[in-house]
Amino acid sequence: MKLLSVISASLNSEKTIKKTIESVLNQTNSDFEFIIIDGYSSDNTVEIIKSYETNFENKRISFKWISEADNGIYEAWNKGVLLSNGQWIGFIGADDTLTKDYIDVYTKYINKNENLEYISSVVHVINNNKTIKIIDKGWNWNKFRRNMNIGHVGSLHNIRLFKRLGLYDEQLKIAGDYELLLRAKNTLKAGFINKLTVRMGADGISNSNLLTVLTETKIIKNKHNTVSKFYSEVDFIIAYFKGLLRKVQK
Repeated sequence: MKLLSVISASLNSEKTIKKTIESVLNQTNSDFEFIIIDGYSSDNTVEIIKSYETNFENKRISFKWISEADNGIYEAWNKGVLLSNGQWIGFIGADDTLTKDYIDVYTKYINKNENLEYISSVVHVINNNKTIKIIDKGWNWNKFRRNMNIGHVGSLHNIRLFKRLGLYDEQLKIAGDYELLLRAKNTLKAGFINKLTVRMGADGISNSNLLTVLTETKIIKNKHNTVSKFYSEVDFIIAYFKGLLRKVQK
């Protein structure tokens, strides 16, 4: 079993996926596996993926990919989890890039903290090559129960977590990563690395569908009774106007 598996979901990502793949290829540590789950792209995404197979072979990085229709990002991620051989699993979008020491940073931290189920790190949200937001806080239940305030892209999940909580809810379109961790409530064994590991594209699905992600988040919090319905509404309103402000600033 590999220590780390990195999974990327793609769909018609020909404009961005090269940078994502190359950031994975350029890791200083090649002892991991990379899996791409493509949603049956109709552009040149699959041709681009195929063109890198030899590069991964040459660097001795385990590389798998499939391309078939799916019901969205969480079905794709679930497929990736089931295909993976890693003890720890991370997810990135087809417009995100890893820092060169992503694998090394996480490997060293895991070796000193083997009892954890979830580890997050610092994420920069990028637009036009500029950092427009920094996510640099670790998981904290009292804050997390109100809002998704950690970088799911720059985090790893121990396979034990999926065995304990199950896979992602495929009925959700955007906030399934938040919902998964809410299932654990305050029992989650979480760690944090105060170091940048991922640069996240600002045009990802959660960043470009503000109202949908906030609506799903409110429904999820009500479902799991993490806060009262009153505070759920308050959180929705505050997050919505903060999101609008970020769009204006961008």
